[in-house]
Amino acid sequence: MEHAQPLPQHFPWRAVAVIVGGVALVELVALIAIGLVQLAPHHSSGVAGSQAGSVGGKAADARPNGNGTTAAAPAHLQHVQAPVVRIPTAPLRPRSRVRVLVLNGNGVGGAAATQAARLQSQGYEIGGATNAQRHDYARSMVMFVPGWIKEARRLARDTGVRMVAPLDGLRPAQLKGSVVVLLLGR
Repeated sequence: MEHAQPLPQHFPWRAVAVIVGGVALVELVALIAIGLVQLAPHHSSGVAGSQAGSVGGKAADARPNGNGTTAAAPAHLQHVQAPVVRIPTAPLRPRSRVRVLVLNGNGVGGAAATQAARLQSQGYEIGGATNAQRHDYARSMVMFVPGWIKEARRLARDTGVRMVAPLDGLRPAQLKGSVVVLLLGR
């Protein structure tokens, strides 16, 4: 039978673990700092409006190219970071301008009519309340035609529905002029 032999001196495991952990923490902080510097937006020094149309103090060379547009500046004059392009968005339309089609997809009699009455009392315009083609939908959902996502999200908040998606599976004639569809599930 073998017996464990004692070590001649104790090895300072705790001290080594604390030192290694400290080094790892310093490395983590350094990596986070480097990442923040790389991801931070770069702002040029100087007055923002005084150098419009220039790059690094040099005027950008935009030349007409014959078809009414201008050619881009040469590569050595172009700014390294592309400007942020903001897509214009439409303001949120009032509930009275949002026409909603309520579809009963849960099989409970009168569910669509009851929900349509609630929505109408909240100010929504009702395009119709009818049964869906199927009655086995597990969850309710709000669907929208292109350009009406903000209003669909508001309707989802108003009704407690979590799922919002682009409209799929209905022809325009079936929408009865509605831009948002509330499909009632179980």
